Amino acid sequence: MGEQDQHLRVVLVDDHALFRAGVAAELAGAVELVGQAGDAPEAVAVIRATRPDVVLLDVHLPGGGGRAVLDACVPELPGTRFLALSVSDAADDVIGIVRGGARGYVTKSVDATELLAAIQRVAAGDAVFSPRLAGFVLDAFSRGAAPAADELDQLSPREREVMRYIARGYTYREVARELVLSVKTVETHVSAVLRKLQLSNRHELARWAQARGVV
Repeated sequence: MGEQDQHLRVVLVDDHALFRAGVAAELAGAVELVGQAGDAPEAVAVIRATRPDVVLLDVHLPGGGGRAVLDACVPELPGTRFLALSVSDAADDVIGIVRGGARGYVTKSVDATELLAAIQRVAAGDAVFSPRLAGFVLDAFSRGAAPAADELDQLSPREREVMRYIARGYTYREVARELVLSVKTVETHVSAVLRKLQLSNRHELARWAQARGVV
C-alpha cells in the first residue's frame, strides 16, 4: 500500500457486527478505521466526532436508514465522502442514496481489493458504482424509476423502511420486531405511507412497491 492510502480515515457503518469485523480485517493496514456504528443515530454521532475522509454506509439501518445519516451529515461535513456498501441493488435504494449525497454505491459482493479501490476513488472525488449497478441505474432511469423516487421523497426514512417490509409481506408484528418498534407505531407509519402515496391498503402498497422495484 502507498503512503497516501494509509492516511485515508474511514468510518464503517453496518448493523451486523460480524460483517463490520470482516471488513475491518480486510482493510487493516490499508486505511485508518477511525470509527464504527451499528445504527443511524450512532453513525451520525461517530461521523460528527471523527470527521473521516470516507464513510462506508449500509443502506438499511435501525434508527432511520442510510438516508437519515446522509441527511444529517452531508450538509455539515462537505469534506467527508459517503460510499454505500449494501446487499441491495433495488432502484429505490440506489437512487435514494445517491440523491442523498453519496458518491458511490457498491454491493457487498465486492472483494477487498475492489472495495479499497472504491474507497480511494470516492476519497479523490470520483463517483463509483459496481459495474452491474451502473447499468442497472441507467436502466432504472430509462424505465421511469425517477418519478418513483420523487414520490418516495414524501416519506420519512422510517416510513420508507416500514414500507419495504410491508411490501415484502411482513406482518405488523414482524416489522415491529425487525425495527424495534411497537406494533402501534408500525400501524401509524403504514397509515402515513398509504395517505401520502394515495393508496387504500397494504395490498395496494405491495403492488405499488413491486411495480417500481422498491421492495
